[in-house]
Amino acid sequence: MLILPATSFPSASAGFSPQAYADGIKTSEPQSRILHVLVSTVCIIGAGELGGATAHALARHECVSRVILIDDSAGVAAGKALDILQAGAVDGSHTHLEGSADLSRVVGAAVCVIADRSGRTSNEWQGDEGLGLLNRVAPYTGDAPLVFAGPSQADLLLAAAREAHLRRERLIGSAPEALLGAVKSMAALEAQCSPAEIGLTVLGAPPRGFVVPWSEASIGGHALERVLTQVQLSRIEARLPHLWPPGSHALGLAAARVAEALVTSSRRTYSIFTILGGEFGARGRVGVLPALLSSRGIVATRVPALNTRERVQVENALG
Repeated sequence: MLILPATSFPSASAGFSPQAYADGIKTSEPQSRILHVLVSTVCIIGAGELGGATAHALARHECVSRVILIDDSAGVAAGKALDILQAGAVDGSHTHLEGSADLSRVVGAAVCVIADRSGRTSNEWQGDEGLGLLNRVAPYTGDAPLVFAGPSQADLLLAAAREAHLRRERLIGSAPEALLGAVKSMAALEAQCSPAEIGLTVLGAPPRGFVVPWSEASIGGHALERVLTQVQLSRIEARLPHLWPPGSHALGLAAARVAEALVTSSRRTYSIFTILGGEFGARGRVGVLPALLSSRGIVATRVPALNTRERVQVENALG
């Protein structure tokens, strides 16, 4: 039998109320920040495959208390929400899900994810329809960050800043994080290790291509270029164009991770689409950069130290 010392239990003198502790809620300030995370809401605009995958990933991670799927087809949105909610009994998830056709449900959400519509051949919100959606939803979002989950929404992200006049820091494209996972998996196969041991990032922009700065990558704390041969690196690079766009499940998981990082103000960096502000000599264009995120959006971007070859590749990719 495990006997815990008395100091393991909180007391009233330590700033805890018995009832609050019984409910799993501490009255101290640090715990109030955790409570704020647990009661956060993420709204997903679009109940297509991508929107459903994002909702499912958020529910499984239990990083927010409520997920709302919003789609013109309210029945589809409600049906997917119910399906994921019922799956929570199997996953052990307690996240609450709802479906609706009312855009005003975005009010008060910590993060708004722009995904894909249900029942369309071209599902992603983009082009004039996507910009029209942003103009309709902007009055309800307040200062909440917008996560563009689709791989073809770079132009919409740029239009959101130029035409909808939304702050650059609030606009985040999550698709590169899905590509990063695929690259890590391939590098792990070549090195015969776990993808968790791989540390790298991706740069560049669609559709010209992406660049992996191998000079900064690592495997288990060792320089990746000392572990993998040039033949192995060339083999990975040859496959890069075929990794884009990622599938809906990978994109949904990436969007969920970025949304979670925004809600929790994660301290790790994420590879995201953002509007460049002079990085690599480019300004006012969408590119991929590692970034730190918080509840307000992008806190800071990190420009890796590149060798001459990698810098030329990135500049060419950015046009």
